[in-house]
Amino acid sequence: MITDVAVVSSLMDFAHKLADRSGYVIHPYFRRSIAVDNKAEHGAFDPVTEADRAAEAAMRELIIAEYPDHGILGEEFDNREANGPFSWTLDPIDGTRSFMIGLPAWGTLIGLSHNGEPTLGVMDQPHIGERFWGTGTAAYYRHASGERSTLKTRACPSLGDAILAATAPDMFKGNEEERFAALSAQVRMTRFGGDCYLYCLLAMGLIDIVAEASLKPFDIAPLLPIIRAAGGVVTTWEGEDPSLGGRILAAGDPALHAKALQAIAK
Repeated sequence: MITDVAVVSSLMDFAHKLADRSGYVIHPYFRRSIAVDNKAEHGAFDPVTEADRAAEAAMRELIIAEYPDHGILGEEFDNREANGPFSWTLDPIDGTRSFMIGLPAWGTLIGLSHNGEPTLGVMDQPHIGERFWGTGTAAYYRHASGERSTLKTRACPSLGDAILAATAPDMFKGNEEERFAALSAQVRMTRFGGDCYLYCLLAMGLIDIVAEASLKPFDIAPLLPIIRAAGGVVTTWEGEDPSLGGRILAAGDPALHAKALQAIAK
């Protein structure tokens, strides 16, 4: 954990600079006809576009120029080893499937870890003009108008009153589908679609639980400081460290998280 407030502020300012740069690169590609490559094998589909690669390359260039000792873990290029305690995590377009079809349910994820612990994070949506960010102790939302507000999860200790969300049902494999269904059967409502937006809406107090599987570190690590600073709890489905991805369970109310964890374990 970084205790120097000035250092945190400076790094947060730089994270905003990265978000500005990535948005500038990505936005001209959105709702245009662009080529889509498939990174997956054996009949699976894991899309990547020129916008993904161009945005990550632009952010990497800024990081290397400003902080040459910092590591970089990104979705589209090889890892860059850190020469010190800091490492950036980049997902230039989280929600490429939505991006492909013109839905604005995607965002750029930028995270910074200190000695392996997620310290600050940003989710930026350049088309809508929304930005969410957090330092682990405070989380904020900025509307396209420039209006800024503090993020706070809502109280919802009962599963029966909760709204559950996940990106897509096909992300669940094996008994994960049954486990998710067991949780879904106990909540008020379940909705699919949203990728990184789901976690930010949870931090905003509009969603109560997000349960997903098959996530990579860059899908979740940048979101952890935002959710936690807003009052939420994030673990794996086994109650362990979520920063490496896998099966993720986030809840806005700590009491609700404990009940959701018990429900999804069955």
